[in-house]
Amino acid sequence: MSGRAGAVSGCTPETWSAGVPDDSGAGAAIYRWPYCSQLEMAPLTTAVACGRLHAQNVLHEWGLGHTAEDASILVSELLTNSVKASCNQGSPVRLRLLADHSQLIIEAWDRNPNPPKPRQADYADESGRGLNVVAALAVRWGHYRSGNWKAVWAEMLTSTSYQGR
Repeated sequence: MSGRAGAVSGCTPETWSAGVPDDSGAGAAIYRWPYCSQLEMAPLTTAVACGRLHAQNVLHEWGLGHTAEDASILVSELLTNSVKASCNQGSPVRLRLLADHSQLIIEAWDRNPNPPKPRQADYADESGRGLNVVAALAVRWGHYRSGNWKAVWAEMLTSTSYQGR
């Protein structure tokens, strides 16, 4: 991947399962993914909308358009956190989508060393609910490190019987 404005790359056989350690929580789900897409962006607030549109288009291309609405929400929440974690560092953020016909893994990557921390937002708070939304929509979610990158991931089911929330 190169570029900061939104470089898209497909996944090669080497990256189908790259970066995901077996003990990440996603380990049992990681294998040679038939569908894989990566997008690297500058840590700008516009990256969230770009990632969301990218995910919607890719999921429709893969025949998984029925998951696009919930996946877009997960992408928004995960990328928002990555952008916030990276904006002061100036390092890029990455979105990676891995899918087959039964599951979708959405990963947001950044170089902030701190793990994500769910919190309880007060009624009047304007932020702080993102990971609670992720937990509500995802079958499971977690995080892991690969080199100097941190990935926060969420898993969705993608079978044709998936009806969303």
